[in-house]
Amino acid sequence: MNMPVHKYNMGIIGNCSYLAYIDSKADVKWMCLPRFDSSFLFGSLLDEEKGGHFSIVPAAEDYTSRQYYVPNTNVLCTEFTAADGSFVVKDCAPRMTIHERQFRPLMLVRKIELLHGDPAIRVTCDPRGNYGQIVPETTTGSNHIRYMNLGQQVRITTDISLTYILNKQSFLLDQDRYVVLTYGEPLEAPLKETCEEFLRKTIQHWQLWIKSCYLPDIYQDEIIRSALVLKLHQYEDTGGIIASGTTSLPEFHDSTRNWDYRFCWFRDAHYTLRAFNQIGHFEELEKYFDFVHNILTNAGASLQPLYSIAGEKDLEEITIDLNGYLGNKPVRIGNKAYVQVQHDVYGQVLVSLLPLYTDKRLTFMRKNSYRSIVPWLLDQIERTLTMPDSGLWEFRNQVQVHTYTLLFHWAGAKAAYKIGAVFNDMALMRKAQDIATAANKLLEQAYDKERKVYPQAIGTPNLDASTLSMVTMNYLDHNSPRARDHIAALEKELLADHGLFYRYKHYDDFGFPETTFLVCAFWYVDALACVGRTDDAIRNLDKLLGFSNHLGIFSEDVHVDGSQWGNFPQTYSHVGLINAAFRIARKVDKVDFL
Repeated sequence: MNMPVHKYNMGIIGNCSYLAYIDSKADVKWMCLPRFDSSFLFGSLLDEEKGGHFSIVPAAEDYTSRQYYVPNTNVLCTEFTAADGSFVVKDCAPRMTIHERQFRPLMLVRKIELLHGDPAIRVTCDPRGNYGQIVPETTTGSNHIRYMNLGQQVRITTDISLTYILNKQSFLLDQDRYVVLTYGEPLEAPLKETCEEFLRKTIQHWQLWIKSCYLPDIYQDEIIRSALVLKLHQYEDTGGIIASGTTSLPEFHDSTRNWDYRFCWFRDAHYTLRAFNQIGHFEELEKYFDFVHNILTNAGASLQPLYSIAGEKDLEEITIDLNGYLGNKPVRIGNKAYVQVQHDVYGQVLVSLLPLYTDKRLTFMRKNSYRSIVPWLLDQIERTLTMPDSGLWEFRNQVQVHTYTLLFHWAGAKAAYKIGAVFNDMALMRKAQDIATAANKLLEQAYDKERKVYPQAIGTPNLDASTLSMVTMNYLDHNSPRARDHIAALEKELLADHGLFYRYKHYDDFGFPETTFLVCAFWYVDALACVGRTDDAIRNLDKLLGFSNHLGIFSEDVHVDGSQWGNFPQTYSHVGLINAAFRIARKVDKVDFL
């Protein structure tokens, strides 16, 4: 008997202050407040009993539902049809410009719009505190329910009978209804008018944001959804960009590879910012500079691979008593990778910040900051040039001189050289060139002449998909036999069915990997386009698009049976799609931007 293919049956909304995950029952499965990395207010994604619920469903047991976004927005619609009628729940995290500033309150607006008939519906709101340990007491006002002991004032304001909600009692939907959940500042304004205004202005905000994007002629729908997903993962207050909004969604069932990704990796941010730059949005990079500048000012002697969205260093990893997604334990909060040594971070930051200093479209007012930032980062590359590290896959019990790390030593030094050239800083340019040359020599030490491939690290036979970046980062000449041979050797060992690609296949801290890492497949597509195998790139990308969920959202990992696994959405995956699509567009000469 064939098991159904596992997909994450939910969409995501947000406003760059918080994220909410909503499934096809219009249940808020995951919503952390007041920050991305706070405890959940609703967390049934990880525990149906302890996680709480905020759902709006037909009272009838027999119904169908479908989800879709208002076009070119992050406003999610869940439409229900039952025998007695139909309705749609429109979920909105308000985001708009007020007084020349972004208004992004900790508020969830839910409009229940009647479409047909007189359906009976049921609204349930049961928030939780401290990762499910606190079940709040409730008090009621004329039009609101307040949930106590949750740190801040949490309440829902509604024109639905409070009795029906408290008793989880069904009622007839004979007109449009509204429910607004607030964290902290309550809604002290007319309910219907405010909801309609916030919906309209939020839709307008996202559609204008997309309207200002550069898009190629191909893969526009996929790039638009990916861009909207990525934008939600930048915490606007500080500029930090998280890898994902979830924790402990397993890389595969019973794998114990369950990690908390609600933090800011320099590596992930580099790829995300490159994608934003591709579509012509630079405000994210300027906000990210603030985030990085503050961290560098307090860095001491070195950088961690990751920080909190506020730049906090201590991300202690603990396990908490929840059942886990589909029973997968442990459930982890925090991420121990913060204690690891990952030397590629210095090059990642330099490459990320490069456009601020060199792109003529930007009027970056703090360009002189390069005098303190760039030499320090370059010093760190020089200091760590030959030192082993844990690598981008964050091996917990092994250090090596990773090829990928050496590549970013080289790329970071090249970026520093370009920044130095802008300011005619000859001393910086000379030092950067010397370090780039040294990194180049080390990379060539890693090369396996017999197999015609750059392996994972110096002195190991293991292959690693991250070395596809040797091609996409322009270390290898795209027209060279060495670039084509390198890709051929990697695809021979790591390519799976349907264009999927393994990170590596060797044994690691937790056994042998059972799923493919989706961004690796997009790196593969990117590399194919680089070396002129454009038809292969298009064919593989078209296959990969089928591994999204019903809303076009991609996970971190994909099993060869097509199942989605790992944290969701994964910014890496959407970034990989955007960058691969743009590479193909350039190759097929379809770069007439709209």
